[in-house]
Amino acid sequence: MPVTDFFRTAAPVQQPFHRPFIKMQGLRNHFVFVDSRSAPRPSKTEIVRICDVHEGVGAEQVITIEPPRSAGASAFMGIHNTDGTEAQACGNATRCLAWLLFEETGKNDVLIDSLGGALHCRKEGDWDVSVTLGPIILETAHLPLCSGPLADGVALSIGNPHAVFFVDRDVDIPALAPAIARDPLFPESVNVGVARVIDEATLKLAVWERPGMLTEACGTGACVAAYAGRLRGLLKGNDVTVYLPGGVLHIRLLDNSRAVMTGAVAFCCAGYV
Repeated sequence: MPVTDFFRTAAPVQQPFHRPFIKMQGLRNHFVFVDSRSAPRPSKTEIVRICDVHEGVGAEQVITIEPPRSAGASAFMGIHNTDGTEAQACGNATRCLAWLLFEETGKNDVLIDSLGGALHCRKEGDWDVSVTLGPIILETAHLPLCSGPLADGVALSIGNPHAVFFVDRDVDIPALAPAIARDPLFPESVNVGVARVIDEATLKLAVWERPGMLTEACGTGACVAAYAGRLRGLLKGNDVTVYLPGGVLHIRLLDNSRAVMTGAVAFCCAGYV
């Protein structure tokens, strides 16, 4: 039985636990999925509570599965941050949703609508999923700001904004990244990636993610870090392996400024919120 059948077959329960959910993770980047194809989106208050590990299920984002908005798409993905604001892109959440849709539809390829555009996803193995993201847009190759050793960054967008900094040693990201994220240069804040080059095809990356947390993994961050590394001449070729705290992502940079990101996903649990 497809995992998403839980949304359809879940027995009704009394308030305040009334909405079925499925929790997934991609490289320990964890998400709560709720089916809003025939039910309203959760409110901002509900989203904040669901994400709060002390009061709710605990998640880095709540993902709403909604009716598709373009021809050929299987669903629209609403991406909601821990503070209830809406994001345009999240690569790992997209891969997790794609796995749920593979299970539901029996397909090996799906198209997912998002605020950042339509995203093509492909099943690469039992638990491995790829998603094509982009285009990657270069905002500036040399950011005119710094925070300690975080200097001379690259500002890019891939549906959401990123600032990538290259360092030659481990740094205290929670102490340094917030100053970058809050800089007036980024009125809507920015995801701050801190990357170390291991060799010409390998990066070590950590990301301080909007609205303000050090995440275990960031798929869009891995894509733009690979792009920035090649732009700077630090990486060679189109294939880049990115090591994040939560695991490994494989990035293939395409000639049209897009990137294919591949990695593992996992089912965590299902229940009611």
